[in-house]
Amino acid sequence: MILDNSLMFSGTSNGASGGITSGANTDAPTTGTQVASNVIDLGVTSGVPSSANGGGARDIGIGDDPAMKLLVNVNTALTGGTSLQVDLSGAPDNGSGAAGSYTVMWTSQAIVEASLIAGANIANIDVPRTIPGQAPPRFLRLRYISVGTHSAGAVEACIVLDRFDQIQGSTGALSGYPAGTTVAN
Repeated sequence: MILDNSLMFSGTSNGASGGITSGANTDAPTTGTQVASNVIDLGVTSGVPSSANGGGARDIGIGDDPAMKLLVNVNTALTGGTSLQVDLSGAPDNGSGAAGSYTVMWTSQAIVEASLIAGANIANIDVPRTIPGQAPPRFLRLRYISVGTHSAGAVEACIVLDRFDQIQGSTGALSGYPAGTTVAN
């Protein structure tokens, strides 16, 4: 898996200087609804169409095979809260090179605090298509929706071409089967 700074929602590596960042590639959501440290701008910076003044956005291959994937992982266990949910939103250019109104394109299930351990995968989806009636987005943002107040923890969020999706069991075994399970051939 290759991480691209220009496709990072979390952390300071894509230019974020504050907010909920907790490291170069991680965010620390705490309470309520918080926007990830970085908004991804898919604008075309050189070439046609111009990304300013209502122009287009680069194609990140939605629907291709392989498709770009949303990766949201817990790097450090979240503690002190009740649950965490994430959503992905897209917004068109507002005509001045900034984001217009955001439309939610996907929302995860609420994941209880006990499951938000290091290595937990919150999002394992392909980057979704726009919803009916939504303008093609130039800007993508991720929001963390917390119930309760998380006192510790770190989340990494980005768009990648491939992910490591092998099921991992509670003991760390990559099969997902508990120790001592025999699978007949």
